[in-house]
Amino acid sequence: MKIFKYALLAIPFLYFSCNDDDDTPEPINEEEVITTMTIYLENSADASDVIMMQTQDLDGDGPNEPVITVDGPLSSGSVYIGAIGWANEMEDPAENITLEILEEADEHQVFFNATGVDIEFEYGDFDSNNNPLGVVFSMSTGNAGDGTITITLVHEPTKPNDGLDTAGGSVDIQTSFPVTIEQ
Repeated sequence: MKIFKYALLAIPFLYFSCNDDDDTPEPINEEEVITTMTIYLENSADASDVIMMQTQDLDGDGPNEPVITVDGPLSSGSVYIGAIGWANEMEDPAENITLEILEEADEHQVFFNATGVDIEFEYGDFDSNNNPLGVVFSMSTGNAGDGTITITLVHEPTKPNDGLDTAGGSVDIQTSFPVTIEQ
């Protein structure tokens, strides 16, 4: 009899916890975890002039700052063909995030900005609506000087847009690379 009494007391709890309402939340499509961004730049007039720029933050949002490397100077008056790759090196093996960005091209855009140096960028790839993507690009260098190149990957930007300031969305990764342009 005691078991029956306890079972009756539990029924209201079971009823309210097993509600048949269809209020189940939609699964969240989590944003990419990106620990590494690598940019390869090849001089279109001299295939031996290849520059690699990389930011690597192996502890994610941990206490350590990202390691930023640029392995050489750019040549003035040159056009470089660029390609960007992203990875999550917190996974084993490392996850190639570039594939996901290409698959979700309509939901991503790369933005380029040069400060203190004479550099112009041009998109080399586009999403299915013919809006810029930026995994592939070209970069024209001007006069000699020192400055920075900032590369920003934005998730779910408004497309088309007039640049990073009007794009909205959320920043997946953004890094400023110190660069030198030599004569």
